Amino acid sequence: MQVSEGPIGFVGIGNMGAPMVRCLAAAGFDVVVFDQDHARAEALTQEAKVTSAESLHALANRCPVIITMVPNSKIVARVALGTGDPTSTATPADDAEHGGDALVSGAKPGTLLIDMSSSYPPDTIALGSALQARDIALIDAPVSGGVARAVTGTLAIMCGGDASLIDRFEPVLAAMGTVHRTGALGSGHATKALNNFLSAATLVATCEAVLIAERLGLDPEMFTTVVNSSSGRSNSTQVKALPYLFPRRFDSGFALELLEKDVGMAASLAKDLGLDAKQLESTLGTLEQAMETTGARDDPAIDHTAVMAHIERRSGGRKT
Repeated sequence: MQVSEGPIGFVGIGNMGAPMVRCLAAAGFDVVVFDQDHARAEALTQEAKVTSAESLHALANRCPVIITMVPNSKIVARVALGTGDPTSTATPADDAEHGGDALVSGAKPGTLLIDMSSSYPPDTIALGSALQARDIALIDAPVSGGVARAVTGTLAIMCGGDASLIDRFEPVLAAMGTVHRTGALGSGHATKALNNFLSAATLVATCEAVLIAERLGLDPEMFTTVVNSSSGRSNSTQVKALPYLFPRRFDSGFALELLEKDVGMAASLAKDLGLDAKQLESTLGTLEQAMETTGARDDPAIDHTAVMAHIERRSGGRKT
């Protein structure tokens, strides 16, 4: 299957990116990957029917459509422009630290960049302007669903930007999940930040409910089953309570630092709008504290479900 005259470039093949690449390859797309960890990229080429590029420049030179799936908008800007500041007018060659390697140095006019990272909406808008000046288009398409739904190609994809571009390249996105059109450029990233705030808020509430249920001696399976058939159900009670929170098994596949970042972006949006969002501030405060008490500031592998350990610790520890 091809919807463009050339392969699909994919930058960032971590926990989420690698299964997304596999879905694209399984759908028949010709995919070229790049990752800072060249060994990881080569391993994926051995496993899936994809090829790898030796540099961002080389990838952009080959691929008219490029997807980024990296940790934050500063990294997206560095990958795209060669600088972490999307408002910068610097050229890739000015960035000595990264050897001048960037997508814009190899991209041809008319290239489309699809940012599927969880980026900060104002940065996305600024990056769109910077790329437009170079005749490169940008749409934002962050995802929700975690590793499990990345593997099955059933992610929720929140897509903002030029509707005609989304129309044209929806088959690419549809190989990884269901496309939800959110509006103008940056609206996808705004929607994702708010979605993850809601996810975090229900996670914190679920952790507290789990702790209370345990202290009361309630059976975990009974409690979770009843909640999930009642008005208190959420993704946290349905997906995280029994497998991760009750047994204290913190390995769901999504990092605490990434959730804190996303909720922090939502808080910044609220602040920019002059809104008094106390629940948002409280949720962010809990995540920031958990980053310290769980060691996630120093260990990016700490899972977001480890918020349970922080809430338990501040409540005096586990009672037997």
